[in-house]
Amino acid sequence: MSLPSQRENGGVPFQIPMLMSTIYTTWSIKMEAIMDAQGIWESIDPPNRVEVDEKKNKSAHVFIFQAVPEDVLLQVAKKKTAGEIWEALKVRYLAAERVQKARLHTLKSEFEALRMKARETIDDFAGKLSGIVAKYSSLGATFEDGTLVRKLLDSVPDKFLQLVESIEQNFGTDTMPFEEAIGRLKAYEDRLKLRSGNVSNEGSLLLAKIDGQSLSQKATGGSSSSGGRGHGL
Repeated sequence: MSLPSQRENGGVPFQIPMLMSTIYTTWSIKMEAIMDAQGIWESIDPPNRVEVDEKKNKSAHVFIFQAVPEDVLLQVAKKKTAGEIWEALKVRYLAAERVQKARLHTLKSEFEALRMKARETIDDFAGKLSGIVAKYSSLGATFEDGTLVRKLLDSVPDKFLQLVESIEQNFGTDTMPFEEAIGRLKAYEDRLKLRSGNVSNEGSLLLAKIDGQSLSQKATGGSSSSGGRGHGL
């Protein structure tokens, strides 16, 4: 999204930040600095209740209107002063920020409590982690790769312990990308499945061999028994 560009008194161009529901606090800090540099912040926060200069009030209107989404603009457009608009935005977005913080806290608790189940695959578990990360990102926050890798390695079952120790000793968790950690765990998981399949096949072949020998012995035993009875007769 392109942002409206203005020029400071010295002719240096700057961009007016667009207000979003997840960044109100930083937006308000930037806007205050920009309008103060333009000499119009006093229309928002008049010193010692001095009457606001109408020209500065209109200029502040223009700055704010360029920085808010259209749906919000329609809601505040009828406010008479830039100060009233500013206060309306503050009430609206600070309330949204409180809701956002509560949701982030809930997601973080969910993230910390998540553990990989014994029958769960790496893909399944990584998908759950990625789902939480996506929700977290939609609220304007992020998880660092190091945090995700550490969570992944701490949550896998004991059968991955050997690989986890190898990663910690040889690669480290702070610099490894999350996708790389997933890839290494998936490759190890595939080897475990292959080994388990080979053992299972060997066991089945051994059992079939034993069963075959048992049947052969029974057949041989039965034939000898019959021959013995014939001689007795």
